[in-house]
Parts: sequence; structure tokens; C-alpha cells
Amino acid sequence: MVCVHVSSQPVNIKLCLSWIDMTVRCNGGLNQMRTGIADMVAVAHIMNATLVIPQLDKSSFWQDTSTFSDIFDEVHFIESLQHDVRIVKELPKELESLPRARKHFTSWAGLSYYEEMTELWKDYQVIHVAKSDARLANNYLPLDIQRLRCRALYHALRFSPSIESLGKKLMERLRSRAKRYIALHLRYEKEMLSFTGCTYGLSNAESEELRVMREKTSHWKIKNINSTEQRISGLCPLTPMEVGIFLQALGFPRSTLIYIAAGEIYGGERHLLELKSRFPNIVFKEMLATQEELRTFSNHASQTAALDYIISVESDVFIPSHSGNMARAVEGHRRFLGHRKTITPDRKGLVELFDKLEARLLEVSSFYSLVNQLHKNRFGAPRKRGAAPLGIKGRARSRLEESFYQNPYPECICKSETGMR
Repeated sequence: MVCVHVSSQPVNIKLCLSWIDMTVRCNGGLNQMRTGIADMVAVAHIMNATLVIPQLDKSSFWQDTSTFSDIFDEVHFIESLQHDVRIVKELPKELESLPRARKHFTSWAGLSYYEEMTELWKDYQVIHVAKSDARLANNYLPLDIQRLRCRALYHALRFSPSIESLGKKLMERLRSRAKRYIALHLRYEKEMLSFTGCTYGLSNAESEELRVMREKTSHWKIKNINSTEQRISGLCPLTPMEVGIFLQALGFPRSTLIYIAAGEIYGGERHLLELKSRFPNIVFKEMLATQEELRTFSNHASQTAALDYIISVESDVFIPSHSGNMARAVEGHRRFLGHRKTITPDRKGLVELFDKLEARLLEVSSFYSLVNQLHKNRFGAPRKRGAAPLGIKGRARSRLEESFYQNPYPECICKSETGMR
């Protein structure tokens, strides 16, 4: 049984022409923008607005100049959602000179909030939404709205033909090396370590370099970070060495083909040595694609991230070393496709075990047993979204809930006679 079928009530185009137009500026990296766009589709539907193709973030850390049509199949996006919301490529000329309501919609807002926002129609014909991320609640929304979010993200937001084509080629080249592969989202880039303040295993010079970078990045609000506390709390990405030990403990053989879905690894080969010594069959996109194939993706971080996304979603096993936007998005997509195997490391629990192993307080066999016991329920099996701890209210509650896009079950994933759909 399909759970995200197209609406049986097509949008009334004639009526829509008298509605307000909504322009959107997305913010963040690829997957933060993708989920934000899906939210804006639902918001436009709730508010009876015509959605103008969103503007992508070109000014944040990534400095990517890609347009919507560079990354996504624009025609497919418009046509796929034509029964749910009217979408136009650009704001009509007769509306360009009109005053606009510039809004920062509340984070994790519910249905009633956006129904109240329709009062803006009395004074404006155009609303400009300044940020798109996390503008809809994770829970307590009507079922048709939740399913529209899934329809927008998993069906309508298809990548551009050039990205889809190269992504498919890279997967085929991976499969020619081995029938099965792991996609490892290894968050060990310089900016990630600097932002989180995680310096475990780094030299003093490297730690200082990351501190200076954090100080100079104005939009990173937290400057003084205790690396040890971060790591003990499970807030640091696993190091390449820790990932290697973790995979060994789970029983993956040395011959396992591992695709590294990541940007440039901080410290390069030097920091990958411990992982490669355990799993030498490691592949990056640069090893699968020709220089000519990657040339058009050069300096376009969101487009190269899209390649990693495609390969990760289609992998036999997906493992993220840290819980970021891509990790959550890939996990949710894999759940949507039938709860494909996704192993989410319990970083806080693992750090405690790693330190005991290093201090020789644990035998290797006991360590392996404890790692497997710790992760017996972390392989991507069906489960409902995690709630915030009891007693937490307001925005803090929404922030601590499991993201809808990390786990769209049960709203978008139905049970059928043959299993999950």
C-alpha cells in the first residue's frame, strides 16, 4: 500500500492566480536545503500560496553558486507536485515591484501558526521567507501534510539529470569491484572538527589550527569548547581509527568494500592510516570518476554532496560517524525505501568502551561483545520517532525530538502484505 500517493484534489490554478506568491531563500548545505524545500512545499500548500522556485544558499560556509536547476530536476519538481501546490519558476513581473512581507517563520511551527500567517494576505501579495530550515513541526501535523513532505522530498526533489547520471555510473563502478559495499559518512573534515571543537587524536598544532579557524568564523557562536567533555558526551564524530575498530567489532571482514562519503579528510592519508590498516578496500569518488567527469562539479560542494547522497542511499549498509544533516537525511530516505540497513553508532557508549580498551581494562573479545550488545537495536529496524525527554517543553522539546526526515515512520511508510512500503 503506497502511503505518499498524489492528492486526489488537484490544486485550482484559476483560484491560485489570486493567491499570494511565496519566495524562499534556503539556508545551509545540501540536505538542510532539501528538507527545507520540502517543508516550504507543505507550508505553501497550507497557506494556499504559489511557491516560486526557491533560491539556494550561496553565501554560507560552502560558497556554492549552484542554482536550483543545477542541482535538481526543476521540471520534474514542478510537475510532480502540480496536484498539491502551484509552483512557478520565477516571480511574475507584475509582482516584482510590490512590497513584500519578509518573514522568519518560527522554527518547528504547527498547522495553526501557518493558518494565522494567512492574515498577511490582507496587506501583501508576496511573502519572502528568509530561512527554510526546520520551519515545520516534527509531529502532530495532519497525515496529508506529513505525506506531502515525503512526496516532496523523496519523489519531487529528484537530482538533475547530470548528477543522477554520474551517480548511477559511480554506483555501477563500485558494484564492479564488489557486489556489496558500505557507505561510510566519515565526518572528519577540517570545518567539522573546528566547529565541534573535537581534537582527540590530533597534534597540538592541528588543535591550534582548528581553534583559530573557529575564532575567525563569525557565524559560529560558541568559541571556547572543551574537547574532552565533547567527546565523553558523544558529541564528537568518530575518528577514522575509531571507525575501523568499530567495524571490526561488528564483524565486517577485512575485505569489505567501503565507500567514503565525505569532503576532504583533515590530515589526509596520515589520519586514514589506522582505518586503512584494518580495511584496505577503501574508495573515494575521486577514485571512481574521471577528472573530466568531476570537472563540472569542481567548487560546487552541494553537487558533489549529491553524488555522495545517491551512493549512500543505494548502499548495502550505511554508517555515519556523526549525526549531521546528511546522516539524518540518508537514514530517513533508507527507512522510506524499506528500512534499509543503517547502523547508527552510539558514540557516547563507544567512547567509554574505546577508552577502557585503550587502558587495557577490557579484553578485545569482551570489547567486541559489548559493542554488539550496545548496537543490537541500532541497525535501522522499524520504530517510531524518538520523543524528547519528559519535562522538556517549547522549542527545546522540538529541538530534542527525532527529526521527521530522519524517521518518517509511520506516516510515510505503510505495511503491506509483502512487508514495508
